[in-house]
Amino acid sequence: MPLRALEGFVNSLLTMMDTSLQSPGYSCLCKRSKTLDVQYRKSSGKGFIDIVVDSTGLKVYGNGEWHARKHRATKRRTWRKLHLAIDATSHDIVGAELSMVNVSDGEALADLNIDRVTGDGAYDTRSCCEEVAAKKAIMRAPPRDNAQYWEEGHPRNNAVFMMHQIGLTQWKVNSGYHLRSFAETAMYRFKQLMGDKLKSRQFNSQHTETMIKAKAINKMTGLGMPKYQQQS
Repeated sequence: MPLRALEGFVNSLLTMMDTSLQSPGYSCLCKRSKTLDVQYRKSSGKGFIDIVVDSTGLKVYGNGEWHARKHRATKRRTWRKLHLAIDATSHDIVGAELSMVNVSDGEALADLNIDRVTGDGAYDTRSCCEEVAAKKAIMRAPPRDNAQYWEEGHPRNNAVFMMHQIGLTQWKVNSGYHLRSFAETAMYRFKQLMGDKLKSRQFNSQHTETMIKAKAINKMTGLGMPKYQQQS
């Protein structure tokens, strides 16, 4: 919620609690949001760490509809790119990064402790593969349609070979690639619960806002996730 609305909401809660405390003012919240370090990650625990990654856009609005109609101006819309890394077992967000739209999808992989990562075709790049190889992890991303073999002995060559032999669809089934749907589900969960646009105007504040939302999502998933049982 916007910071002014948050200030009023917190003050109303404190009033209901019959305390003498008062929420920090809007100016204080605005300044603190630029430098606040939000710890949203949970411990990955022990064992095999399997994550799925994806990215999506979050809207940052410029001038509103009224301004566009009154002055016949084109409404300026800006986007930020949200990168999420999801633990395939617990569904927790273990990596989150907010960037400009021109930043590559490998950003969320930089500081993660992983054993295997699954992503879509956007992660089939040398930079992503090198980042994963440096962690001695396994990269599972579908090669592009016109994919060529890289240098001899590169792990990606196995995926390209199998794609040529059995086709991309069957490769996805055999490799377990469809686990990546957990990332799409996490994106849907994020946007449905937290919205698809950012309230803050400055990038540092937008980053803090996103990390707070990621922490809230992890709190919710920690309380419980739906369990599905196939009916005969």
